[in-house]
Amino acid sequence: MVDQSMLLCCKFFISEGRNIATLDAVERAARSNPETVIVNKFHGRTYNRARYSLVSYVLHDCTGNVIYSPLHETVVAMAEAAFNAINLELHDGSHPRFGVVDDIVFHPLARASLDDAAWLAKAVAADIGNRFNVPVFLYAAAHPTGKQLDTIRRELGYYRPNYMGNQWAGWTISDILPQTPDKGPMVVSRSKGISTIGARSWVALYNIPILSADVSAARRIARKVSARGGGLPMVQTLGVVCEDSTEIACMLLEPNWIGADRVQNLVEKLAAQEGLDVEKGYFTDFSPEMIVEKYMNLISSKKSSP
Repeated sequence: MVDQSMLLCCKFFISEGRNIATLDAVERAARSNPETVIVNKFHGRTYNRARYSLVSYVLHDCTGNVIYSPLHETVVAMAEAAFNAINLELHDGSHPRFGVVDDIVFHPLARASLDDAAWLAKAVAADIGNRFNVPVFLYAAAHPTGKQLDTIRRELGYYRPNYMGNQWAGWTISDILPQTPDKGPMVVSRSKGISTIGARSWVALYNIPILSADVSAARRIARKVSARGGGLPMVQTLGVVCEDSTEIACMLLEPNWIGADRVQNLVEKLAAQEGLDVEKGYFTDFSPEMIVEKYMNLISSKKSSP
């Protein structure tokens, strides 16, 4: 009997936001397993990046150890579709990235645990490393010492644009990695890049548009808002180009403690000091409660349909 209160959410990020045929192929792979539900998706042409939010249950044995989740098979199928359709050497965009399957993160929902999410992250990482010959770096609860994604990215040069001063194009770092990945080979395929895979409690993604094309100003604001720059604790930021303006992409690591309102207010204050106007920010995903509700509704409708 499946316990629908034991749920995991996967956020699956790929380096493609423009080619509809590619996005459709990845989405078909996601829909191939009826026990996995896409509860949300988000993509941007300027970023040239997409994110799928998927939910399914997790099963445990009689001793309480996790043994299965439909998400495992679904996420690996999505990765295969992405690797078959996307060539990182031909990719460019205004958002940093390391690979075709750039990042996969698992969050526990409802009564599932962080250990459940970490187990699935490690299982998926092993498959992606071995089956597709892609180096994988684990982070947060999936990493033996809890190493954070931001640390891995900084060590490997993720945030350094290599094109036009504010864009990322092709493969951006050495073919031989400066650090040993947790799964997969040391040598990188330039067409596939590398992947980061982790497990952590819920993280809110909140973007704030700045009414200016000056990416240097956006980056100054982003730096002052972030915990690293002496701003708000448990907040990570990135100033990026978005269409004909810029925006501050924010990762709220403890959204119940430091929420979007505090981030919005600080960005508005700092932007005013730069003589810039700011629009109201937006979340790129639903809240955990809304995601569970959407999952339950979609699963119910699937079961009731002939």
